[in-house]
Order: sequence, then structure tokens, then C-alpha cells
Amino acid sequence: MTVGEVAATIRIMPESIDTSLENLKTAVEKAIPDGMRLHASQEVPVAFGLKALVMSVILSDSEGGTQPLEDAIACVPGVENVQVEQVGLI
Repeated sequence: MTVGEVAATIRIMPESIDTSLENLKTAVEKAIPDGMRLHASQEVPVAFGLKALVMSVILSDSEGGTQPLEDAIACVPGVENVQVEQVGLI
């Protein structure tokens, strides 16, 4: 059986409204594990001026799924939490 690729949409909440999303995006990009690649990213308003960073990451459809990606992003300074919004085959 061959392993395909999936696109995972990840919502990353910053620690505070004062967190620079541009700096956070750069740090998250550097934290993406080998074998995975950033496809797209955008800032999405949440409430009261707070914005989330929503990223689409391409990864292999293998055992463990998005957990290594979630763990890597959660360790980035300035990240409050990480939530997988959607995963789909490409």
C-alpha cells in the first residue's frame, strides 16, 4: 500500500493580542517537521482584536497523522494552543 498526502488545516491561537502574528508565522514555519511543507497561511479574526493564524500543511498520510505537527507547533514560543480544523486527502 502506498502512502498518499493529506492537507491539514491547523488553527494556531497566539498567547495574547500583543503577539506578532508575522513573527509567530515565521517561527511556526521553522518548526514544521521534515517531510511536511507549508501550503498556505492566513490571519483570521477571532474576537476583540484577537486573530488566529490558520495554516494549511501538506504531510504524508501515515501512522501518527498530524500529531507530530501539532506537537512541534505547540512548542513554539507565543503559541497558546493548536487545533486541527480539517484533514483531507489530496
